Amino acid sequence: MRSIGKVHNALYRELREWFDLPSRVALDCYRDALANANAWRNNPRKGRRPRVRKLSMLLHQGSGYRIKDGYVEIIGGVKLKIIGWDRRYDQYENGEARLVYRDGKMMLWISKKIHKPQPYQPRDTIAVDIIERKIVYGDDRINKERDTKIGEAHRWKKLAEDLQKRYSSARYPAWRRRKAILNRIRSYHRKARNILEDWARKTSLRIVGLAKRLGYAVAREDLTGLINSLRKIKNKDHRTKLIIMGYSRLGRWIDWQAEKHGVPLAIVKPNGTSSECPKCDSKLEETGYRRLRCPRCGLEADRDVIGKLNIRKRALKKLRIKVIPGGSLATPTASQMTDVNPNRWGEPMSRR
Repeated sequence: MRSIGKVHNALYRELREWFDLPSRVALDCYRDALANANAWRNNPRKGRRPRVRKLSMLLHQGSGYRIKDGYVEIIGGVKLKIIGWDRRYDQYENGEARLVYRDGKMMLWISKKIHKPQPYQPRDTIAVDIIERKIVYGDDRINKERDTKIGEAHRWKKLAEDLQKRYSSARYPAWRRRKAILNRIRSYHRKARNILEDWARKTSLRIVGLAKRLGYAVAREDLTGLINSLRKIKNKDHRTKLIIMGYSRLGRWIDWQAEKHGVPLAIVKPNGTSSECPKCDSKLEETGYRRLRCPRCGLEADRDVIGKLNIRKRALKKLRIKVIPGGSLATPTASQMTDVNPNRWGEPMSRR
């Protein structure tokens, strides 16, 4: 069954009569189940059939839940006391919510209906180049670096793997049946995931915030399909670090923050961004550790700076932004600003 109508005819009466569910709750139950099933069907690599691993419930504002006097009232007579929530979005209208049971606690995730800001016409672009240990972002004058959390996350993942090996044999993985060990392994994996998620969220907000203050756009590489290339790396530790880094995670957060703040976004092809000259498109030659030089025009810079400039150049062309002669794509031989706010008052910077 793929349509909501067929599922309604098959399950609505049973959910109402057998489980005595309110009509709105019954409808939300099979709407949520149908969405998960269709997502599995549309996935080219289906793998195992989807299973319910965590207790959760989809709710609609008004008909499914309502917030009143410090309590969440769920249709059917359930009333939960609110012990804390983020007050920054109280002025926005509530949307769909999901009630989740985790670690003995009930959490209600509420979506907010926020008006989408109108994008502006950018004057330039903040380009983002992502590598394993750090990311580099900026334009031809601004060069900022931010270390990743890949080492810290990999340490927690390694602890989980060591625990699995300790409680396993060639015939039987005993850690799967020992609840305390299984919970500890899951907590280690969750810790590694949360570290990278928090880093990606804060980093994307910093990048988009800088672009908005300067009246710029944000540009990043299209890393679709990168995971297939990473799996071919022979060194296991290096391969694991790159995979759990989750380049798509930072990309999704940059896209979301740009849309949320009305910052124009450009996604460019990654081919040759670290091997072509951003001034004359010639093939670069390696002169030292991560140092590249153009034999034609003489431009010499760090490999990451070269990648950032090429991403910016392609984004300017895609967004049809006219650059100031002599200002953009200048040879980065002079000292560049690093981790310095170019305008402390948040006003657009004059490009002369």
